[in-house]
Amino acid sequence: MTTNPKDYRQQLKQLFGFDDFRQGQEQVVRHLLEGHSSLAIFPTGSGKSLCYQFVATQLPNLTLVVSPLLALMKDQLAFLHSKGIAAASIDSSLTEQERQQVVKQIKQGQCKILMVSVERFKNERFRQFIQSIPISLLVVDEAHCISEWGHNFRPDYLKLPSYQQSLNIPRTLLLTATATAKVKQDMAKRFAIAQSHIVQTGFYRNNLNLDVLPVTESQKHQQVLRFLQEQSGAGIIYVTLQQSAEQLAEFLKQQGINARAYHAGLDSDVRAATQHAFMQNSLDVVVATIAFGMGIDKSDIRFVLHFDLPKSIENYSQEIGRAGRDGQWANCRVLANLDGLMTVENFVYADTPDLVGIEAVINNIKSYQNNQNPSLASQSFQWETQLNTLSVLSNIRQLPLKTLLVQLELMKVLEPSYSYFAEFKYRFITPEAEILNLFNQQRRDFLKAVFTHSDMKKVWAKVNFDKISSVYPSERSRVISALEYLHEQNHIQLESRLLTDVWQVNGENLNRTDLAKHLSEYFAQNEQKEILRIQHLIEFFESPRCLNANLAEHFDDPQVLESCGHCSVCAGKVAKLHYSAAVTLPEPDKIQMWVNNFRNHLAGKYTGEFTLGMYCRFLTGMAMPALSRLKLRQVDGYAECAMNRYADVQQAVKNIL
Repeated sequence: MTTNPKDYRQQLKQLFGFDDFRQGQEQVVRHLLEGHSSLAIFPTGSGKSLCYQFVATQLPNLTLVVSPLLALMKDQLAFLHSKGIAAASIDSSLTEQERQQVVKQIKQGQCKILMVSVERFKNERFRQFIQSIPISLLVVDEAHCISEWGHNFRPDYLKLPSYQQSLNIPRTLLLTATATAKVKQDMAKRFAIAQSHIVQTGFYRNNLNLDVLPVTESQKHQQVLRFLQEQSGAGIIYVTLQQSAEQLAEFLKQQGINARAYHAGLDSDVRAATQHAFMQNSLDVVVATIAFGMGIDKSDIRFVLHFDLPKSIENYSQEIGRAGRDGQWANCRVLANLDGLMTVENFVYADTPDLVGIEAVINNIKSYQNNQNPSLASQSFQWETQLNTLSVLSNIRQLPLKTLLVQLELMKVLEPSYSYFAEFKYRFITPEAEILNLFNQQRRDFLKAVFTHSDMKKVWAKVNFDKISSVYPSERSRVISALEYLHEQNHIQLESRLLTDVWQVNGENLNRTDLAKHLSEYFAQNEQKEILRIQHLIEFFESPRCLNANLAEHFDDPQVLESCGHCSVCAGKVAKLHYSAAVTLPEPDKIQMWVNNFRNHLAGKYTGEFTLGMYCRFLTGMAMPALSRLKLRQVDGYAECAMNRYADVQQAVKNIL
């Protein structure tokens, strides 16, 4: 590109109405328009998105944006549309007709920016489509998700470098607000980004008052009221558990405060209404889990209060970063004690798969190998699975299970082939006879076979692909295409479920004798890494050093200040965190009784192997996929050790087994 910096600013004014770029933006723009990949590390709310939004208007082909949250996509699309820039998303909220319209616009070159989630790449139809489109730029939003050293690691992000290569995308832009030195180098290495093309602006936010207040659990509600009385404007209170969000919001409403709860367990329309009210300034306080925030682009949030400890320094930084984006003063306080430490730690331990569970996944894959060609153990073969079913089979929660499958990909055991829905069902909107009369004889015969050999139950018919192909030999894809067409024309209502992933398996790599052990060690290392992250959080809040200076150093800010003058440490209030009350383990005989209750309750209902992890998860109240329907909450002993550290419970159970 020959465009000079002056022209960039003219176009910026013309397209977006801004007189000049913010710090770092123009440098990123220049890297990309000169054909280089770039990594941009800017504080929350400092205009990372504008970098790709501007560049997309200057490049010849499509800009593909991978974003982790639907709300983020919708906000950015609304902004782009307000500026007259053609942009779209392909996501779960679209109807089939809307999706087809987006595809048509992209094929005709009428769309400059397409936003998708990383999971969209698992969809075979999407992959086929996107491979046919020339792409100028890949953008990875919240790019720290790609790093296993990051606080928000998402296993599917690890596959983005290979997607970039297979799609022949010439340049990549990685965007994040939270990257330590290790995460920064990890991200850059995975996308071959040169050090000279990493742009990092100062981390320090000079309008945020940071405050850590040590409290006991019984003091928290009154401290919340006292804090809110000192505030003006709207704000967010973060809690760890959904139940806490409900309880605190109800307490505040009883005190005459305009507050609502927000968490992932609420219906989507309730969440949307709460977010809308907050954005429109008709709601003062949102009491939320971390499910609230990433899609919030509200510049005048005047306070962020942490009712519980955040999960990590990175989470803390992201959450306080939502305050004061308008540059005006905002107050950020943490009500801190060590009580919530167990909850955060226990989630880490609960996400670590047992070796037995890992072996169950490997054995499930091998069962397909034996069925297809047991004599050729080193050959390639197909394996298919549904994530929910595999989670129950292995007793591994879905997020760590996804991580396990990605690790098997990286170890060249698995290679994704495609995904399909195992079950399709439809109901007639237009009468069957009228539909058949719309087509010529050949197509009519085909549709008649589809309708006749579907399994009808009341008004819904389940498609039986085997029956259909036995009387009218045809590809499964033809049946689906025909039904999708009828759905688009509003002749039938079509629904699909049970997403099934199909993998190609390298038999030789699958049969490595140390495979399960290697994966178990990987998860054990991850577990320790996350526990250390929690320890660093406590050290951070108890440090005698300025909170803002500590934050800047943690995120490798080259412009580290010595003291900010507007945090609790600079005010001479160094925090020391304590437990609200002494926490002791129950007596060994009680633990023995509860373990026996657990075993007795599952007698005849669970045929798998009992593991140390299962006992500990029961005692600490952690969910187990394999036992989710067996009413463990009713068993005496469930969650009796929820306030104890998981590692202590683990040792106590070891002692009695």
